Amino acid sequence: MENSAASASPPPAAPQDDDDLRGFYFRQLLGSKPTQIIGAILVVAAGVGGAIAAGPIVGAGAAVVVILGVFIVCLIMASSRAASAFYQAYAASRNLAYNGSRGSLPPSCELLRKGDGRYTDRSLTGALPGGPNGTLAHYTYEEETTDSDGNRQTSYYHFTVVYCELPQLAQFVQELVCHRRSGFRFMDSTEDKFRKRQRVELESDAFDKHFESFTGEHDDMNRVRQIYEPTFIVWLAEQAPKNFEWDIVGGSLVCSVKGQLDSTAELDGMCAAAGVVAKRLFDEAGESFGSQATAPTGA
Repeated sequence: MENSAASASPPPAAPQDDDDLRGFYFRQLLGSKPTQIIGAILVVAAGVGGAIAAGPIVGAGAAVVVILGVFIVCLIMASSRAASAFYQAYAASRNLAYNGSRGSLPPSCELLRKGDGRYTDRSLTGALPGGPNGTLAHYTYEEETTDSDGNRQTSYYHFTVVYCELPQLAQFVQELVCHRRSGFRFMDSTEDKFRKRQRVELESDAFDKHFESFTGEHDDMNRVRQIYEPTFIVWLAEQAPKNFEWDIVGGSLVCSVKGQLDSTAELDGMCAAAGVVAKRLFDEAGESFGSQATAPTGA
């Protein structure tokens, strides 16, 4: 039976990020009888074993190491439980379906095709707050490398993504990406000689400094330029989430930021940003195709 003080106090309501409940679960784990019994057995075993093998000082040191180990294990477990509790609470408050197991996303854009392995750690699906219907997920891709000695190493790259199927937009533009600039502007013309996609040139120095945009080889450049109206450019530069990027390929919209967002405000902001992009695309598509490209509810 768990310690009454630990089990009697309920967890705080409506956690706002994934470590709000870490302290609660940490105290709960430390106060539980199984933890105390197992911890005591390990401490005594380490202390006695160390004392017999190398003397009382070593035995005492071994006992301290075990105590620290118990604290660390409890902290790791508490962090995991707190994160799960937060995302489940967030999903419930936003009427989203939560999946805490590994999953996958369709490889519709370059980001979702990168690496030697790729998966979602957590995903929330439904009518996204401030955005269209879709999936909000923590996404990871892995890259494996081998050094000169044959040792293999895996690197992990973490993102938060919003994935939405918007097939109405496929007839308007087949491919359009807007990414943070990664190279020097003076290299653009040289690099473009090796690309099939068209670079989107805009009369905005602010956009050109921070972003690169490309559209499909056969997409209508004039149509694409209309998407980047001045207010949308300002929003991208000043109001969108940090390091925000987006791709629309064959009617699949993928919005992403580096790292795993872990608070209510950040997750809501990511969904709302996807909604801004979707609405802008639908607004412009509607002018070209009318009701055939009407934005779905929420976008």
